[in-house]
Amino acid sequence: MQYVNKCLTCAQVKAEHQKPYGYVQPLEVPEWKWEHITMDFITKLPLTAKRHDAIWVIVDRLTKSAHFLPMRETYTSEKLSELFVKEIIMRHGVPVSIVSDRDTRFVSRFWKRFHESMGTRLNISTAYHPQTDGQSERTIQTLEDMLRACIIDFGGGWDDHLPLVEFSYNNNYHASIGMPPYEALYGRRCRTPLCWGGVGQKEVGSKAAVLDLTEKLQLVKARMKAAQDRQKSYADKRRRPIEFEVGDQVLLKVSPWKGIIRFRKRGKLSPRFIGPFRIMARVGKVAYRLDLPDELSGIHPTFHVSHLRKCLADDVAYVPLNDIEVDERLNYIEEPVAIVDTKEKQLRNKMIRQVKVQWKHRKGSEATWETEDEMKRLYPHLFET
Repeated sequence: MQYVNKCLTCAQVKAEHQKPYGYVQPLEVPEWKWEHITMDFITKLPLTAKRHDAIWVIVDRLTKSAHFLPMRETYTSEKLSELFVKEIIMRHGVPVSIVSDRDTRFVSRFWKRFHESMGTRLNISTAYHPQTDGQSERTIQTLEDMLRACIIDFGGGWDDHLPLVEFSYNNNYHASIGMPPYEALYGRRCRTPLCWGGVGQKEVGSKAAVLDLTEKLQLVKARMKAAQDRQKSYADKRRRPIEFEVGDQVLLKVSPWKGIIRFRKRGKLSPRFIGPFRIMARVGKVAYRLDLPDELSGIHPTFHVSHLRKCLADDVAYVPLNDIEVDERLNYIEEPVAIVDTKEKQLRNKMIRQVKVQWKHRKGSEATWETEDEMKRLYPHLFET
């Protein structure tokens, strides 16, 4: 059992049947509206008459209000920055932080310099861990369902329905804040054809209105914190903690995610894990930076702990399969590398000389003692000086 645990091949191919690693680490509840936002893209949509084939989803982390911006998948970082100023900064001001995935446009130098000049902090998720931006992912799921329903009932291009879909989303009850996002953002219910009499004239600048808005904001924050604690307790029941130290050797999970083949490993019978790789640094509570080889230089080296597995393999148990030689009868060929020690052994009626031989695929204590005469006959080159 101890040998199997240290077998590198077994560790690379065996499936996991335990709870995934890493407890949930919720983001802090924001202090004000549209200061901390998340964003993501919906791509590969049908091309519309207006030449749109993607949606940029931007969500406020406090009020849960969202903007759905139609776009083309070919938009560059420069074009996205123009759209961001026109649709978001114009309405809500410059955000303090943005949470997003590692889309090439979000990690481009222009996008980073643009937000650095604005004073906005970019929080990019770790590689292949979409749960970091779970709010955008959940909003996208709801948005796609709403668009499907509109296409079925009304037909036409999906971008024709997008403004009313956004209006409907922002005026529907959100469980985590206990009210619609519109009400959390503006402090009052939105006037719609369904509730003409429910919203009347309101004196915006009165002291009572300001106090009411402040109370609602505190209520939203309290409800969000309660929802986060509740969701964390549910999720942590299906997870388990683990910690690594700098210098530890770990294996990296490479199983396909949503049809994407990662790390140049292809096919159903490809290994589930690759490595081992050395941990260079700890990033936060549940992420680690790995020392990846040059062939994986295109992959960001920081990974969530759920993608890592402790590597117990050592040099004694590991046999490089590419170096194994077999003869015509498929017998395994071992070759001696060097003589590391000598001694004399007393038998009953004679003394024999023995040599300690290090073999090609053996390490450390597994070197063996052989008779000197036999080794000189079979491997005379070991005795040449």
